[in-house]
Amino acid sequence: MDILFDLLLLIFTFIYVFATILIPVQLKKKDKITKFQARKAVHLLAGLAVLSAPYYTWPWWAVILAGSMTLLTLLSSKKSNVKQLKELYDSIGEEAEEKVGYLQGPFHYCLSITILITFFVIVAPNQMFFAIAGILLMIISDTLASIIGKKYGKRKINLPWVNTTRSLEGSLTFFISGFFLCFFAFTFLGVTNPITQIHLSLEIALLYSLITSGLATIVELVSPSTWDDLTIPIATVVIVFLLTLI
Repeated sequence: MDILFDLLLLIFTFIYVFATILIPVQLKKKDKITKFQARKAVHLLAGLAVLSAPYYTWPWWAVILAGSMTLLTLLSSKKSNVKQLKELYDSIGEEAEEKVGYLQGPFHYCLSITILITFFVIVAPNQMFFAIAGILLMIISDTLASIIGKKYGKRKINLPWVNTTRSLEGSLTFFISGFFLCFFAFTFLGVTNPITQIHLSLEIALLYSLITSGLATIVELVSPSTWDDLTIPIATVVIVFLLTLI
């Protein structure tokens, strides 16, 4: 029965992921949305599949799912012989990825999810809320910060040593949204519904949320834009998790 549940959950999650990729790609092909909008739609929606990770009775299914998506993004290139993979690259690829020739940002996005899920499956499968919190920061807060920063960012933060420009408005958006997302992850999985996770008190959930979102905002601020999908979730979650062990 457990195997059947896992397989059904895995199939449903795969269907969800492919839908969140294929729909924006098709809309971009028909010029219904821009490349920026297609990329942000995939970034925002596809990664939410990670919410299924704590519910597998055999947690390695989550690693297999994330690893499959990592391979998919690596193979999606402008020179791919597979039509669908080339279309994916053409629909959401950025100018900065022209030199490497593949979807570097989405690859880092999927790779960071795979690394975090694998780490917690091995080290602390009953504390997956740390991984979920970090991934939600990358998926949603980073997307919101980018959108708000582009549209409303007036107070620029220039960091020449990492060759990137942020805005105060974008960073505040990241921190505020990040706090609520982390609070959701820690409370839903650890406080109110600890089915497979260890129980957390509400006070601890609030503390973890504040520290995680604050640290992630700093990491996002100093990270090059092509690498922040790796640095934000991994650096933030590993540091916060290690702090809990002290």
